[in-house]
Amino acid sequence: MDAVRRRVAWTAGAAAGCAASFAGFWAAQRGAHVSMIDLMVYRAEGATVRGGGDLYAIRATYARLPTTYPPFAALLFVPLTWLRVGAMRTAATAGNLLLLVALVTLSLRTAGRPRRVPRAAAVLAVAAVAVWCEPVWTTLRYGQVNLLLAVLVLWDLTRPAAHRWAGAGTGLAAGIKLTPALFAVLFAVAGLLALRRAARAEVRAWGAAYRRRALVAAGTFAGTVAVAACALPYDSRRFWTGVVLAPDRVGLGEDTANQSLRGVVARLQHTGDPGALWLTAAVLAGAAGLAVAVAALLAGDRLPYGAGWAAVSCALTALLVSPVSWSHHWVWAVPMLVLLGSEALRRRDPRWAVGTAAGCALFCSFALWDVPHGPGRHELRQSAPQMLLSAGYPLAAVAFLALAGTVAVRALYTTPTRSVSTADGVRLLPGPGAGPGGEPAVGSMIEPTAAPTVEPTAGPAIGPGAGLTGGPGRGPARGPGPGPAGGPGTGSVRPAGANPRHPAGSS
Repeated sequence: MDAVRRRVAWTAGAAAGCAASFAGFWAAQRGAHVSMIDLMVYRAEGATVRGGGDLYAIRATYARLPTTYPPFAALLFVPLTWLRVGAMRTAATAGNLLLLVALVTLSLRTAGRPRRVPRAAAVLAVAAVAVWCEPVWTTLRYGQVNLLLAVLVLWDLTRPAAHRWAGAGTGLAAGIKLTPALFAVLFAVAGLLALRRAARAEVRAWGAAYRRRALVAAGTFAGTVAVAACALPYDSRRFWTGVVLAPDRVGLGEDTANQSLRGVVARLQHTGDPGALWLTAAVLAGAAGLAVAVAALLAGDRLPYGAGWAAVSCALTALLVSPVSWSHHWVWAVPMLVLLGSEALRRRDPRWAVGTAAGCALFCSFALWDVPHGPGRHELRQSAPQMLLSAGYPLAAVAFLALAGTVAVRALYTTPTRSVSTADGVRLLPGPGAGPGGEPAVGSMIEPTAAPTVEPTAGPAIGPGAGLTGGPGRGPARGPGPGPAGGPGTGSVRPAGANPRHPAGSS
């Protein structure tokens, strides 16, 4: 009974804190007179579709912003025209706050947390803090769709692979905005490599799950293109033959808000057209980042929470190589920091804690706006310290990818462990390469000094065949039989301030 009361008290306290934080956030945004300018652009797109106008000829709001998303997105924006502006703004803010809670929930799931506190309490506590980080603040300030896209992708990744529609969320997100399409490439590459490297039956099952996800994602994306082509043939032809190939249409490449490699190189070269240097950097970063994400998937159960490592690595790679990645696109900082924090707790290594704290400070500091920017193209005259400050998000992404690559490669060369059923649950045992005394071999990801935590699986399993890195997928384990970790058992084994100087808006 005492344990129940503690759980209720923790959840109630977290709920009260989250409500207070969200209320303060909402009041701060209203006090700052946020424009929600991108939401107004979406509304204009919906109105253009209803009126039969030229979607890619409009210039919406006082900032004369163009349409940049695929035509399928404009079809989804039509319902915005059914509401008054004030009601639309309120609904968009409330919806984005709910999406933030969903994003935190999925982020904690991919990181294997929480373990000792109620899940609802952990979700609400993290969301109360995450709402104040710069990408989330700016997403709500502009009324953007970034949280929706991240939730669609992470929700897709945590679904059982046996589900016939696994991959559909990724394809739908790519139909709204193109960058999530890189996840379909990740599934396809991982599936093909798993097929070539197959030595065990479960590896072949993983590969089949990846390939199926890639096909469903590609099919769903193709469906969005077909729907838009039928409803908006002229706009579809114009987008896919011209607009999609014009990155400058979105905005100035050197803008401080552009936190992609293209923005970094443009500011470094003091030019709005970085040209070949950016293309070379983007190709190299794309190949390296995709390789890291694939390695995290192929490591399987040798890399704890490999699905989380792969998902964040793929998302950050997409943000780096995109011609324009505005700061509000970086809501993937939330799952990244949740994963790093979880690893800091699991490893009990102060270096991980310091890295997590540094990431939180970066994304919550709004430091990238403390440089000359705005009308007048001040970014073309930035000094070296200013360029470094305005490159914070890409540098953090590169550091994360280097770290993810290191842990993924180490896991690939770690002797797999096996699990056995015991009277008190499931235990991990060392594989054939175990060290003396039955301890895991050198380099094993399983720490011999701490007993693994056994948790019943209540939701979708995270892993290949289930989520992305477990055994062959039949969904969550319920009772004796193969569990999410690929071995016998009944559960899963998891080792132990608005800125007034910001440009008017972006898309």
